Amino acid sequence: MKFIILGCGSSMGVPRTDGFFGNCDPNNKKNYRTRCSALIKTTDENILIDTSPDLRQQLLKHKIKKINKVLYSHMHGDQTHGINDLRSFYINSRKQLDVYADKYTSKYLNSTFSYIFKSYSKEYPATLKLNKLPKKIFTKNNNKKIGIQSIMVQHGKVKSNCFIINKKLAYISDVSKIYKKDNKYFRNLQYLIIDCLWYNYHPSHFNLETSLAVIKQFKPKKAILTNLSPVLDYKVLKKILPKDVFPAHDGLTINL
Repeated sequence: MKFIILGCGSSMGVPRTDGFFGNCDPNNKKNYRTRCSALIKTTDENILIDTSPDLRQQLLKHKIKKINKVLYSHMHGDQTHGINDLRSFYINSRKQLDVYADKYTSKYLNSTFSYIFKSYSKEYPATLKLNKLPKKIFTKNNNKKIGIQSIMVQHGKVKSNCFIINKKLAYISDVSKIYKKDNKYFRNLQYLIIDCLWYNYHPSHFNLETSLAVIKQFKPKKAILTNLSPVLDYKVLKKILPKDVFPAHDGLTINL
């Protein structure tokens, strides 16, 4: 079983569309960051987390020709606006692809992308089926049952969901607050992949200080910083991080 960080960049990616690299060295390939999406790859299924605007590029790069389920963390455009790129999987299977979202994200998806969930003609049938995001969803790896738990967190003025895979890895791409009642789920992890936008305070994201404080609190074996803005150069950030804490890069693959 693998967990692949398809994209680790903030909402405009690195570089931005105007070519702005910020503090990032353009000569380092690990500073080229697409928007956040991730893939849970088992022997049975490919489960996608979020459909970033860069999804097509990400799936082609990793030669991912099958998606079985999609889990949405939240409603923001950098997590949802690649949804049209899922159409290929409907064309291949002629079956609606199951996507899972909380009530806030579902409302946004239904209103913004109604044509995807409703059949308007035979030529343009509904390609996706929208389902309520459960607290736990299951898959299999080598006939072993694998649980994926969703935990709601605060992300500025909206809610977001993080995902804990098999009680081993937590993926929290967008967060400003983890509720105390949920702290128990984040202890004893092998990997914690966590939002770290930049150095300064931000009302909707963890910055480096808050990310490191949460890592210190939960003590995972390894931690990986994601949702990285152009402020954070890969090599500079890596030099100042504690042992067993690393910056993400596009394509980073974890074997579980």
